[in-house]
Amino acid sequence: MTKLLEKAFAEAASLPEEEQDRLARILLEDFAAEEKWDATFANSQEKLALLADEALAEFEKGETRRR
Repeated sequence: MTKLLEKAFAEAASLPEEEQDRLARILLEDFAAEEKWDATFANSQEKLALLADEALAEFEKGETRRR
């Protein structure tokens, strides 16, 4: 564990139990959201590549324009 994380946990340990639980829930929700985002992004590479190919083809045909 890094020194900064140790310091953060030490400060969190001095909070009332209710605040500690609130902080823990926030951290756990954030970790879960990050894992979900990573999985979603990893599973979308094929679709993103297809969309990029379509956009490039439209550009090469002159079917796009600047705003």
